[in-house]
Amino acid sequence: MNRKDLPIFFAGGVIGSLGGLIGLGGAEFRLPLLIGLFGFGALEAVILNKAMILVVVASALPFRAGTVPMHLVLQHWPAILNLLAGSLIGAWIGAGWAVRLKAATLYRVIATLLVLIALVLFVGHDPSAATAPLSDLPLLAAGTVAGFCIGVVASLLGVAGGELLIPTLVLLFGADIRLAGSLSLAVSLPTMIVGFARYSRDKSFSVLGENRRFVMIMAAGSLFGAWIGGRLLGIVPETVLIPVLAAILLISAVKVWRHG
Repeated sequence: MNRKDLPIFFAGGVIGSLGGLIGLGGAEFRLPLLIGLFGFGALEAVILNKAMILVVVASALPFRAGTVPMHLVLQHWPAILNLLAGSLIGAWIGAGWAVRLKAATLYRVIATLLVLIALVLFVGHDPSAATAPLSDLPLLAAGTVAGFCIGVVASLLGVAGGELLIPTLVLLFGADIRLAGSLSLAVSLPTMIVGFARYSRDKSFSVLGENRRFVMIMAAGSLFGAWIGGRLLGIVPETVLIPVLAAILLISAVKVWRHG
């Protein structure tokens, strides 16, 4: 690894740590870097983002197992399946929209979604705001619709959707923040795979092969970061972390909008 590779590894590590720490793929922070710092086009950045998220999400779940055991995650399989029922369809449809949008339009969509996610972070991550969960058919319907919307957003933005999944799991299913983070990873992984499969049908998917070294270095940094984040789980208080993340999202949205 030479000096030119260090920013790529460092960026992957810092952003990957979010996956291990609070159950995010970190794509909202990686996307502006791919576009603004590393110079990729909007759709190419989304596809690269997808590849990195698969690495982070797949590794963050076991890295968090020391604090949130896998058996506890599996006990909540109805919530996982409920959200997946909508998110898998939404991911396929959202990816289809993304590959047809003009670059300038996609930049605007990305910036707008970043702002919306920042607002969700401010409001949805407050455990005291959680209401009594729904039950039976109302919960099934609400979970499926929420999953569909999250799947569409995840594909359009090239994200794992944890910023939307976590508050959904808290507000609809009554999960606490730490458990919701791991549950969101369990929902995100198959959702990301579906969106990734849809993007593979577009010619822009070749960006992965054309930038193989870049992908490998950032993936290595992401793995290291996800491991660090898993070790930090429970140490960094949510009351401090969430406002900081939301502020970064707003700054990122401005940069992406101007880039478009």
